[in-house]
Amino acid sequence: MPLTPLHRVELRLMQVVIDICDAENIDYFLIGGSLLGAIRHHGFIPWDDDIDIGMRRRDYQRFIAVANRHLDPNQYFLQTGASDPDYALSYMKLLDVNTYIEEKNNVNNAFKGVFVDIFPFDKIPNDEALRRSQMLHYKLTDAAILLKLNYNFVKTPLRNILSKHTPEQLAEVNRHKQEREEYMRLYEQSDSRTYKNLASQYDYDKEIMSYRELTELTTVPFETLQVHVPKAYDAVLTRMYGDYMQLPPADKRVEKHLNKLIIDNHEIL
Repeated sequence: MPLTPLHRVELRLMQVVIDICDAENIDYFLIGGSLLGAIRHHGFIPWDDDIDIGMRRRDYQRFIAVANRHLDPNQYFLQTGASDPDYALSYMKLLDVNTYIEEKNNVNNAFKGVFVDIFPFDKIPNDEALRRSQMLHYKLTDAAILLKLNYNFVKTPLRNILSKHTPEQLAEVNRHKQEREEYMRLYEQSDSRTYKNLASQYDYDKEIMSYRELTELTTVPFETLQVHVPKAYDAVLTRMYGDYMQLPPADKRVEKHLNKLIIDNHEIL
């Protein structure tokens, strides 16, 4: 499959992440559809254009701490809840600042550009009741942040009135962001060897991984890159997708829909 301009930018972003991780001895691994693409297609799934990366929480926090030493601010922006007050999500993005995107059904005031997603994997307890409690509190604080930062599915006239936040409102949002992260890291000091991507779009059990699955990695091709994936990718993908080598029906091969894509001042969409 020929690479699109969007793919090429995403691959460049992925290479930047790899270079930082290599320089700083940080472990990363592909997850979700990107892991599936690496194994089944040796690159992007033809109807998907995301790159999703996972890191254990300690590596995730270290990446945040050191990344800007390696990033040219005229080219890249590490988007977190701290670096962008209008960004509501609980995971970070590495953006190309010389690009711009607008996604359908995702209207907000956060900084926008072509990106790769980087998700933290946090320890979770073995007790089912404690897992439910942690997830409930995470989802409640997450929903409050999305609401207060006016994340919507569609543009409405009211957005123009609500788009600017007072310092008091942003301080309240920041308290919610801190509270959300505390729930995510609630079991960080425990002896649990079970981890989860709490921000996962999949059902709860689908993206739970063992310490061994997260730390025993191998290298596979992804388009023009060599990337890290769990050695146990077969077990991980089977848990998430079942018979993952079987292509889905044609009507399930849904592309991400962008309203607008601009790369280096050239409007692609």
